[in-house]
Amino acid sequence: MDNFSNAQVVRKTVTAGRGGVVAAQHRRAAEVGAAVLEAGGDAVDAAVATSFAIGVVEPWMSGPAAGGCMLLWRAGGQRAEVVDYGMRSPLALNPADYPLTGDGRVADLFPWPAVVGDRNLQGATAVAVPGVVAGMALAHQRFGRMPWRELVLPAARLAEQGLIADWYSGLLTASAVRALSLDADAAAMFLDDGRFPILGHWTTTEERHLDQRAFARTLAQIADEGADAFYRGDIARALVRDVQAKGGCLSLDDLDRYRAELVEPLAIARRGGRLWAPPGLTGGPTLAAALAQLSGDPPAGQGAPGPRHYRAIAGALHAAFSARLQGMGDHEAAAAPGCTTHFSVVDRHGNLCAVTQTLLSIFGSRVVSPSTGLLLNNGILWFDPLPGRPNSLAPGKRCLANYCPVIGETTDGRRFALGASGGRKIVGAVLQLGLFMMDHGMDLEAAFHQPRIDVSGDRRELLADAQLPAAVLDALRADFSVAPTRRQVFPFAFACPAGVLRAGSLNSGCTEVMSPWGDAVAERLPA
Repeated sequence: MDNFSNAQVVRKTVTAGRGGVVAAQHRRAAEVGAAVLEAGGDAVDAAVATSFAIGVVEPWMSGPAAGGCMLLWRAGGQRAEVVDYGMRSPLALNPADYPLTGDGRVADLFPWPAVVGDRNLQGATAVAVPGVVAGMALAHQRFGRMPWRELVLPAARLAEQGLIADWYSGLLTASAVRALSLDADAAAMFLDDGRFPILGHWTTTEERHLDQRAFARTLAQIADEGADAFYRGDIARALVRDVQAKGGCLSLDDLDRYRAELVEPLAIARRGGRLWAPPGLTGGPTLAAALAQLSGDPPAGQGAPGPRHYRAIAGALHAAFSARLQGMGDHEAAAAPGCTTHFSVVDRHGNLCAVTQTLLSIFGSRVVSPSTGLLLNNGILWFDPLPGRPNSLAPGKRCLANYCPVIGETTDGRRFALGASGGRKIVGAVLQLGLFMMDHGMDLEAAFHQPRIDVSGDRRELLADAQLPAAVLDALRADFSVAPTRRQVFPFAFACPAGVLRAGSLNSGCTEVMSPWGDAVAERLPA
C-alpha cells in the first residue's frame, strides 16, 4: 500500500539527431559534455568533461575522490576497450582496526557484521584510494583530442557557482543529515546550522547554492597541472594530511602508486549481436553468467517481452547472483541500491563511451577534506570485515564493485552504450535494457520506458514494476515471491540507467524516466 496517484504518467522524450549526445544523471553535466562535442571534441573528451562536472552537481554520488570504470568504442573498431579505475584499500590498512561488535549488521549497503564505531562505513577510516582522476587522465591520454585544461575547467566554474540547492538535493541530503552532522566540514558544506538540509526558499525564485569554492580551486589545479597534482602534488599532500588528521590511513605512497589500467573487456555473443562488459571485480562477470543462462531461451521477436521472457530473465539473474555471492563475496542478502552515477556519450562520428563512477554509499564516508573541498569515498565498506572470505578486508586490495557499463551491438548494426547506478540492481537493469534492444528490436525510448524487474540476491525474492501486465506477474510468481513496486523518484526501487544509441548516422539518448535531474543533451550542429 502507498499514497501515490494511479493516474499520473511520467515519460521522458528521447533526444535524437545527427550530432553527438550525452546522457547523464544531471542535466548540467550533460550540457558540459555536449558543449565539448560542439567544440570538436571526441566522445572521450566529452566523457572527461562530464566526469568532472558530474562530481560537482552530484557530489554525493561521484567526484575526484571516487572510483569507476569506462567502456569505450572507437568508430571503425572491432571491439570495445575498458579503462578500469576502481578503488583500492590503503597499504597501511590493518584489518585488526575494524573489530566486530558481535551484535548486528551494518545499516547500509551490505549485510556485513557491524564494525565497532562503523569504522568501515563512516569517517576517514572508511576512505579507499580513489581512481577517477587517473582513469580520466588515461582515457584522455589514449584518445582525447582537446586540451585537458579545457575539459576540466568547466567543472571548476560550476563549483565556483555552487550546486543549486533545490527540493531534490534537499531530499537526498535529508536522507543523510545525521551522518553528515558528525563531520564539521561535511556539515558546513551540506547543512544549515549543522542540522538541516540546505534548501531554496520555496515561496520565492531566489536561489541558494552549496559553497563549493574549495572544490573549485582543486579542480582548477587539476586542470592546470594534470593528474599528477592529485596523486603526487599539492592536492595529494593536502588530501593525505586531512584524511590522516581525521583518523584515516591514506598515504602519499598510496596515491603515488595508484594506476588506472586498460584491460580487455568480456565479449559476449548474443544471437548475432555482441555485448562488451568490464571484467574482474565488477558486475561484468555476473552479467555474462546471466546471459549464458539465457543462451537457450526461445527467440523473442519484435515487441515487448512476454511472461516467458521475464520468467527466463528472472531465473538467469537468480542463478548468476547465487554464483556471484558464493564465489566473489558480498553474500547473504540483497543490498540496498548503491549511490553511484552513470553517463553515456556518443559523438557525431560514432565513438561511444559508457562510464560509471561511485563514492559507494550516498555521500561516501560523509567526510569532507577541508583543504580540497572533496567529499570522500567509503570504499572500505566494499570489503567483508570477517577474515577468510572471498572479499575479506586487507591492505592494498582491489574493491569488489557492482558497476557494469556496457557497449552493445545489435544484429541490425545499431550500437549502444549504457549503464546505471543502483548497487546490485545495476546488473539486472543493464541486462534487461540490452535485451530489450538486442532481442526485441526496441529503440532507446521504448527500452527505457519498458517496465523492469529486479533479482539481485540468492533468495527467491523479486521486485517487479507494478505496471507489468498481470500475466507477467503471475508467471513470475511461479518461481519467486513477487513484490510489485512503483517506479518513483525517491527512493529508486530499481536501478537508474542512462544510455545512448547510434542507428546509422542518427544518435539518441535517454536517462531514467523518474530521475528529476537526469537528461540527454545533444550538441548543436551548424545550420
